Amino acid sequence: MESVHDFCPVSKTLSYIGGRWKVVILFYLQHGKRRFGEISARIPNISRKVLTEQLKELETDGLIQRTSFKEVPPRVEYSITALGLSLNKVLKEMEVWGFEHRGL
Repeated sequence: MESVHDFCPVSKTLSYIGGRWKVVILFYLQHGKRRFGEISARIPNISRKVLTEQLKELETDGLIQRTSFKEVPPRVEYSITALGLSLNKVLKEMEVWGFEHRGL
């Protein structure tokens, strides 16, 4: 059975970046690796549970990579993948649109 994603490329894109926080997470990861606490601090309105879920979904979809270091205390870093970087133009246009319409 065919889904709406087979017919609409916008729906396909939204299946990867839809939701309240995924685009914001990807936006911050464009500028380099971040630890969980750094991402959380940049998005103060997101709960730890939701952030964890969103990071897992982005990782599952191949947009970000999670690197775990075997240290004490444990350290985990998140970085954007090549597939995630392919969204740069989309994210930049969203940023421009947001600046232009922030007074609405």
